[in-house]
Amino acid sequence: MDGVDELEKGDPNINFVPCLKWIRRGMAQAQPEKLKLSPEELAEVIAQTQAQITGMENQNQDEDDDDVEDDQDDENEDEADDQSVENTQDTDSAPQHPPLNEDERIAQEYAMDDYDQEDPDDNAGSLGLGRLVTFADPRQDPYLQDPDLDDDDSDVEDMIIKPTDNLLAVGHIEGDAPTLEIYVYNDVEDAFYVHHDVLLPSFPLALEWLSYDPGEETGGNFMAVGTMEPVIDVWDLDVVDGLEPAYRLGQKGQKKKKIKAVGHKDAVLALAWNHHVEYILASGSVDQSVLLWDLSGGQVKHQLNAHMEKVQALQWHPFESNNLLTGCCDKKARVFDCRGSEFKAWQVEGEVEKVVWNHFNPFTFLVATDTGYVQMIDVRQEKAPIWTLQAHSEGVNGLSLSTQCPDMMVTVSSDRTMKVWDIANHKPGCVQERAMALGQIHCLENCPDAPFVMCMGGDEPSNNLKVLDIRESASVRHRFGERKLTNPLKTSNFGYSTINEAEPDPSPETTVDAEMASDALEAMALETESITVIQPPVVSGGAVGKFKKKEKKKNKKKKEF
Repeated sequence: MDGVDELEKGDPNINFVPCLKWIRRGMAQAQPEKLKLSPEELAEVIAQTQAQITGMENQNQDEDDDDVEDDQDDENEDEADDQSVENTQDTDSAPQHPPLNEDERIAQEYAMDDYDQEDPDDNAGSLGLGRLVTFADPRQDPYLQDPDLDDDDSDVEDMIIKPTDNLLAVGHIEGDAPTLEIYVYNDVEDAFYVHHDVLLPSFPLALEWLSYDPGEETGGNFMAVGTMEPVIDVWDLDVVDGLEPAYRLGQKGQKKKKIKAVGHKDAVLALAWNHHVEYILASGSVDQSVLLWDLSGGQVKHQLNAHMEKVQALQWHPFESNNLLTGCCDKKARVFDCRGSEFKAWQVEGEVEKVVWNHFNPFTFLVATDTGYVQMIDVRQEKAPIWTLQAHSEGVNGLSLSTQCPDMMVTVSSDRTMKVWDIANHKPGCVQERAMALGQIHCLENCPDAPFVMCMGGDEPSNNLKVLDIRESASVRHRFGERKLTNPLKTSNFGYSTINEAEPDPSPETTVDAEMASDALEAMALETESITVIQPPVVSGGAVGKFKKKEKKKNKKKKEF
């Protein structure tokens, strides 16, 4: 994961989107609750936060203080002995101080020895919260001109979630400020805007939506966030301006306070919610484990320990509740039967970045690796994959299948490109290749209710998020225009049986041909390597490859003369 590498380097200028997640239509409240605290409640929150920050700082110093205490005890004993000797001397005799030189006099007069010491009243913790929020009641702030003015009236309409709206959760890292941004997307009205955002305690690495609400009979609208910390935060997306997550999964251990660690021991890289057993959430971590969480009690129900490296990809089977697909940096994909600990494993071409079940053929799944490969594997065959595709020149960080268009696959990569593939009949072919101007692309998600709408995030500071309808490409319309759409995942119906039925193309064939030629020229300009399928079906280098071979033969003949 390139994003994790950037975070570990600690670059203060980073600005990228490492993860994102769509929320289906109709899952959010029409009018989200807006958290409004009274001045007294806000003051209490500020005080608690300051206390927590101070406690964390004190905890970090505890170990150092323990080491120093023993040395101080010895020094105090020596000082006590010296003091007892001094007390035996004549107490009436005044101490004799040598005269001060000019430097010593200045240091004493201006307290230079204490110059570098911080004023405890000015230090409100590493976040400077005491300086940022001084007045819990705005009316007490002398710099606020109209504290009673409510400027939310003009935004009421934008705050309402319509039945045709999709929400999009985006993990965003800008410098040292990690946020969870919630967007509203409406493909009918062509609307896309930020609804609200949440300041996160750590850098987000994985997102997963879930509707299970512990203790409630009706479902909710929650987003689980995996971060650089071992604890998973679950946020209520129906609450705006929330200061704390709805609940947390796991806790850090503290030896001094005899608090045992619960859950993961390192960063959480992958999350997957079980749509069939709704109280189960799976999480994968740098600590090489996969945990199955019981959300009803917030405890670990089961642990999968077969992985030999960090786990950074998870997905539950779309139709079978017990089968969990995992991808690991030990270059293996595994399918677990979570009723026990049994699993099957397949060796793949590199560290696994993404795994996706094929909902059109649920006996198969796709694996994307850091070496640019995509492989299709049949769970009924424990040896070779069905096919292996060199999809990109660098790692494949995003992999998605259209929710309703069979055999349409989309990939994104660190090589800064997006590609659309047709994998029908186990013969993967590239339909479109496009440079997205997003920098290195870190993530990709297909909108569940709009089968041709993709969202991707990259690391270009000025342009790191893009929502795209891939039907804009003439090549895509030409290849998939007459393909019958199906809806095995039971998402919102597209409303038409084919792309061409939804949007008939009135333009003449010459225009379509020109658009396809433009797509081809754009792909050629990217100067990427030719596509190679290693496993069956075996393909040649194509016409271009044959011409290159002929040119080589001509060159050899010229050299002979």
